[in-house]
Amino acid sequence: MPKPTAPIVSAIAPMPDPRVGLKAGRWDAAQAGWNMRMISTTPPTGKALGATHSDLAFSGNYTVMGNYNGFEIFDISNPAKPVLAQQYFCPASQNDVSVYRNLIFMSSESTNSRTDCGFDGVPDPVSKERVRGIRVFDIADIKHPKLVTTVQTCRGSHTHTVVTQPGDDNNVFIYVSGTAGVRSADEVPGCTDGGIDDPNSARFRLEVIKVPLRTPAQAAIVSSPRIFNDLPVPPKSTERDASDTRDREAAAAAAAAAARAAGQEPPAGRGGRGRGGPPPAPSGPNQCHDITVYPELGLAAGACAGLGLLLDIHDPAHPVRLDAAADANMSFWHSATFSNDGTKMLFTDEWGGGGQPRCRDTDKKEWGADALFTIENNKLKFHSYYKLPAAQTVFENCVAHNGSLIPVPGREIMVQSWYQGGVSVFDWTDIDHPKEIAYFDRGPVDGTRMVMGGSWSAYWYNGVIVSSEIARGLDIYELVANGNITENELAAAKTVKMPYFNPQDQQKLVWAPSFPLVRAYVDQLARSNGLAAETIAAARTTLTNAERRSGAERRAALTQLASQLKAAEGAARDQAKVSTLAAAVTDLANALR
Repeated sequence: MPKPTAPIVSAIAPMPDPRVGLKAGRWDAAQAGWNMRMISTTPPTGKALGATHSDLAFSGNYTVMGNYNGFEIFDISNPAKPVLAQQYFCPASQNDVSVYRNLIFMSSESTNSRTDCGFDGVPDPVSKERVRGIRVFDIADIKHPKLVTTVQTCRGSHTHTVVTQPGDDNNVFIYVSGTAGVRSADEVPGCTDGGIDDPNSARFRLEVIKVPLRTPAQAAIVSSPRIFNDLPVPPKSTERDASDTRDREAAAAAAAAAARAAGQEPPAGRGGRGRGGPPPAPSGPNQCHDITVYPELGLAAGACAGLGLLLDIHDPAHPVRLDAAADANMSFWHSATFSNDGTKMLFTDEWGGGGQPRCRDTDKKEWGADALFTIENNKLKFHSYYKLPAAQTVFENCVAHNGSLIPVPGREIMVQSWYQGGVSVFDWTDIDHPKEIAYFDRGPVDGTRMVMGGSWSAYWYNGVIVSSEIARGLDIYELVANGNITENELAAAKTVKMPYFNPQDQQKLVWAPSFPLVRAYVDQLARSNGLAAETIAAARTTLTNAERRSGAERRAALTQLASQLKAAEGAARDQAKVSTLAAAVTDLANALR
């Protein structure tokens, strides 16, 4: 691995964009960074080498990284030198992982997944040896994970979401998003296929698993709410469909030319549909790809292929659909993130399924992007799109994928993976004008053909950004202070410490009273000219002097500053932010009693 590149640090994005035209290479690709520094990169080893690396979860000082051969646990106490604590092999896809206390939950959807976690596959079309659902592991002893139980589901588990219920310390729930075909009842009793009018169909329903934390071996499906009933057929973009058709035809022609050059017969076309009878009538989505829950607000957002759903989860075993959003520019609603106050919503569009180049200079910015909404009276209202602004090559799979909020107080800042488009950090506080403020990218894995790679997931966790790189392993980054995000804002973000983090189980970010928190608000007012310059200068001086004092003198100085800020609020351009600042100063004064 080459030494990480030194990032460009500036308030204005460098031009020309250094991400364009980076040299290819699996281990020695060229790099580009802006306001973001790579701390470490840890390549995969053993049976994890060559496997597709998937999603991440976090517990204490550990990060759990799924891959199609199992999962790995890294100790990231020192993010500059992650230590591999455990490798557990259990082939399946996608092997997405979540963590709660001493338990790991892992999704399985592929047909080769065995009850004994072996690598021999399951050759029989119907077999009791096959696992498609949720595996539950006990990791009380990190060095010796134990498979506790497996909950089989009718459509497997492509992804899943751990759902906590405020006030319930005895159980967690799991929402299973299974996108495969319905399994035979001979393999899993009770599984039947059928249309929207069939009440017994395994389609058009969400499977909810209840996990008793003291006896996780008793985990079982407790409900199957039909939240997909009566959804409309998703709208289509004829322009995008035509683009997809051209790409398929070009790929087929290239494959045929390569075969002829090798003296082989060109691959046969797909021909007909392979079944008799007319095609099924179009319907709305019958499953979600990802569901993000926000238990403190009693809300969930389902990214459900053709539509985005808003759900009421006050009773987590029985979610209720509140609204459904449609958008012809969205090809495949993939994942979702709430703003911290729950008034905004971000949905990603995984146009092309993650394995296609969808960030080319010929691709519209509205396709394969993030769609930003406000939540108004339990309804989703569209505002704008955000897409990675740097064009990528035809050899780089690139589209919107997984990310999370960065806990900068008073702002909505997101870090997000874009596969071989790299990692992008953007501010969507102004929901109508999202803006990139940092990034890190590598060149393609291969410069002559499409080879899967890039960041599958990129999440902020306790002060750093952790990324699962499909081909290259575990990457860890840090943001560098600049004109878009100050040292005080980063220091305030680092005061938010989580005991665990599953990105699809969104926790409310809370900032304890601190000098970095107060200074972060001051910096924001200075950036926006939301408060008179002389008042800002005076506040900074007072904060510096107060921090040097102690006891009653410190409290008195802060109390007086809070009063002065309240007095200045009426004449300020940003009265709401000044009010927030004054309250933060008051909280800090009171915290020192």
